[in-house]
Amino acid sequence: MLNNIGLPGILLIAVIVLVLFGRGKVSSLMGEVGKGITSFKKGIKEGDNEIETQRATDARDVTPEERERSKNL
Repeated sequence: MLNNIGLPGILLIAVIVLVLFGRGKVSSLMGEVGKGITSFKKGIKEGDNEIETQRATDARDVTPEERERSKNL
């Protein structure tokens, strides 16, 4: 269904949305979407940093004897 929209259909939908909600509402909505995307990216980056920190901590907690045993497996 959505594969057949094309550029003219998207432009028509954009014009209808602009007429219905007005430029101010659409502008503020896009600002909120941008803030949400920025917040999402920040959360992903913090999650990756937390995982790397946990891996580094786990690697330091292993004793040399345990490292040697895991190499032999």
